[in-house]
Amino acid sequence: MNTPKIVFFGTPEFAVASLSALVEGGYDVAAVVTMPDKASGRGMHTTFSAVKQYAVEHGLPVLQPVSLKDAEFVEELRSIGADLFIVIAFRMLPEVVWTMPPMGTFNLHGSLLPRYRGAAPINRAIMNGDATTGVTTFMLKHEIDTGDILAQRSIEVGPDENVGSVYDRLMAIGAELTVKTVDDLAAGCLKPVPQDSLADVEPCPAPKIFKEDCRVDWHGSAQQVHNHVRGLSPYPAAWTPMTFGGSEGQPETTVKILATRLVPEAPSLAPGELQISGKRAFCGTADGAVELLSVQPANKKAMSGADFLRGLRIGENGRNPWFV
Repeated sequence: MNTPKIVFFGTPEFAVASLSALVEGGYDVAAVVTMPDKASGRGMHTTFSAVKQYAVEHGLPVLQPVSLKDAEFVEELRSIGADLFIVIAFRMLPEVVWTMPPMGTFNLHGSLLPRYRGAAPINRAIMNGDATTGVTTFMLKHEIDTGDILAQRSIEVGPDENVGSVYDRLMAIGAELTVKTVDDLAAGCLKPVPQDSLADVEPCPAPKIFKEDCRVDWHGSAQQVHNHVRGLSPYPAAWTPMTFGGSEGQPETTVKILATRLVPEAPSLAPGELQISGKRAFCGTADGAVELLSVQPANKKAMSGADFLRGLRIGENGRNPWFV
């Protein structure tokens, strides 16, 4: 079996695991394509993507085009003479790029396609309470995340597991699946499966998550609130406004909700109503309450829900806090 010459496209940490597996496995990674450097922070210091950082440390050539359609970039890419392109957590490629290599271009995606097509598949799966998720390699085509499936691996998601934990596990098995997909493509033993042939799996979107998507709806069920929180923890994190004097008051601050727990003995509270019970803190939902394990008030460090509520001195001057 001949080892294909590879160009790897990626940006975040999720892609680094697969790139590392290829490099450490002795595969011919001829170049890495990643996002241009950007200035960030108060000092506007230049920062590299996680993929560039790894590539530089391991002596891999790095390409950072502003436009993937730029003629000079396309010609430079063509001159490499790669057999295969691999894309993980990167921008959409123009057709002139993804059709270039003779073995084609495949993508590693953080879901069991055709479920959760889009930018936030891992978050959305947990926010929806899925008990199973996984990773998929598939060949690129015009429509995003719709190409023929090459291989998949699934994992079980624990009822209290958050997106950070699932992300780490999918990153690891995704790296294994990337390497296996390269081997099987090179050996000619893969038969791509069209996604529309999987009649038992309903396609669903996984759009990018914006700030308003992270707001907790305390009028949902306790299970829905719990899934919402763990699907956004530790990042970007669920959040809620807080008011004093009941749910009709004016919000005075915002609080990130980092971890909750479903408990059968939770007190009966109205949606958004907060209460300390012993050393535990609870917030009401539409059908009960969730325990607040970890929260982060604006401009403060994360703390337990009970410590947060004790610091508010609930009941002082008749001002009772609510999440709204």
